[in-house]
Amino acid sequence: MLEYAALYAAIWIGFHFGSGYLAHRLPQRTLTALPLVNDSYAWEHDGKTYEWIGVRSWKDKLPEAGAFYPEGFSKRRLQGRDAAYLEQFALETSRAECSHWLTWGLSLTFFAWNPWPIGVVMIIYGAIVNIPFILIQRYNRCRLTRTLRILDRQRRRRHLRCG
Repeated sequence: MLEYAALYAAIWIGFHFGSGYLAHRLPQRTLTALPLVNDSYAWEHDGKTYEWIGVRSWKDKLPEAGAFYPEGFSKRRLQGRDAAYLEQFALETSRAECSHWLTWGLSLTFFAWNPWPIGVVMIIYGAIVNIPFILIQRYNRCRLTRTLRILDRQRRRRHLRCG
């Protein structure tokens, strides 16, 4: 039994690193074409849903590995406030979300070589491990999108006054 636990742990680690690497290598045009990680949904209420479930209070307690790969992007703290940086940050939240969806999706492969109850356990494990990170990325992207809208309105007002 312990051998299986070690094997499954190694497989999950491989899934996480492999998905992270694949998402890291995705071109921007491919990433932005994925509706699952780019679209906002009415049920999110512009990020209010994530505030209601308390994402803000626990998001900083989880690890952040955006800078793990060369030329990666750390999402631990904002490093700037200009629109270009915030747009890049929002894109990187999509990249991270994509990685976690892919990792969770790979849990289906456990059905290929295991009895179905183990496959179900692996899907549940994948959900427990990945959903919090997906929620964090969506929460941050909602906040960034809201900030970018405000910056755009301010820029337009300045332009109207000066123009």
